[in-house]
Amino acid sequence: MADRDKIDINYLYSKKAEGEKISWLTAYDYPMAKYEEEAGIEMILVGDSGGMTQLGYDSTLPVTMDEMTMMTKAVTRATETTFVVGDMPYMSYQPDRSEAIKNAGRFMGECGTDAVKLEGGRRMAPTVEAIVNAGIPVVGHIGMTPQSAALLGGYKSQGRDAETAKGLIADARALEDAGSFAILLEAVPTRVAKIIYEESQVPIYGIGAGKHVDGQLLIAHDILGLFELFKPRFVKRYAALGRDMVDAVARFKEEVKGGEFPDPEHSYGMPDEEYDKLV
Repeated sequence: MADRDKIDINYLYSKKAEGEKISWLTAYDYPMAKYEEEAGIEMILVGDSGGMTQLGYDSTLPVTMDEMTMMTKAVTRATETTFVVGDMPYMSYQPDRSEAIKNAGRFMGECGTDAVKLEGGRRMAPTVEAIVNAGIPVVGHIGMTPQSAALLGGYKSQGRDAETAKGLIADARALEDAGSFAILLEAVPTRVAKIIYEESQVPIYGIGAGKHVDGQLLIAHDILGLFELFKPRFVKRYAALGRDMVDAVARFKEEVKGGEFPDPEHSYGMPDEEYDKLV
């Protein structure tokens, strides 16, 4: 969208101050990112969820840095003004802080993102601080964190009792203190998200965290009906493009089988005088 300036962190903070919600979606390839920018989406997350929606993995855990950089480069080539966040995949930041800085730097330098996102609260705060100190903006991610699903007992809403809710509030404080410029809450009760939002000075975004946040993230394939293996409670479907694709491909097959395609409109002609030279 050439009619708007490049969105940056200052823009995101100004919208928080004004009370204007930020819209963001995932994208993993050039066409999706192009369409999202044309529609006016302000932020794009190149999520490790692309391992499931694009690469066919059963979870996000097998996704590699090389796969993430491939998808992220496609997205940044498609966008001019949208704020793009690269999602650090499993084991790209957990084992070693120097490796975390290196991989975060790949997103920024090699892929051209505006920031990176990583999962974890208090236990990951030192890593967040190290990455921020290296000059790389970080979005923290707490609540239902898919990379830690085994520790959380599966893909379940988090913070639904007082003890775990207090833990999430402490996680948010730790991430803000560590220098995260924004925090994403996933599958968190609305009341808990509201407490975190009211206590925080940085933008708080939600994916399944209710309306008392600074903006909403959803997975594009979920809202467009392009991923049907499961549907989280917080997903609202705005289209059924998967079914439309099946119908379109089926019509193509029928027309090929019936000899209807290609017709003259979709075939190339040749002047009669040139054809006469061949026969």
